Amino acid sequence: VQLQASGGGLVQAGDSLMLSCTTSGRTFSRSGMGWFRQNPGKEREFVAGINWSGSRTYYADSVKDRFTISSDNAKNTVYLQMNSLKPEDTAVYYCAAGYPSDSVYYYSRPSQYNYWGQGTQVTVSS
Repeated sequence: VQLQASGGGLVQAGDSLMLSCTTSGRTFSRSGMGWFRQNPGKEREFVAGINWSGSRTYYADSVKDRFTISSDNAKNTVYLQMNSLKPEDTAVYYCAAGYPSDSVYYYSRPSQYNYWGQGTQVTVSS
């Protein structure tokens, strides 16, 4: 079971990036997917989540209206489109798969996820 996150990089404030998370090894039937981010010495922070059908999405207030999460189940891939990036968005971004109940409360909790990707670095310069 693997989650492979990619798409990170170094960009300037105001730029855009799209992260991808591809799952392999098994099919996460009816699983929810989430994106989290973390900086050294800080707790892992919820960014966005999407349910298995793609019909519900959840966002942290700090990224709402700038980030968009989407999924392509045929490709076993979840995307995070990040627009209007700010220096405070700098972090290692992780994707995760699990079975959180349909609410931002559960999607935002790392304990609700069973599998995690290795992370991809996003650095936003001012």
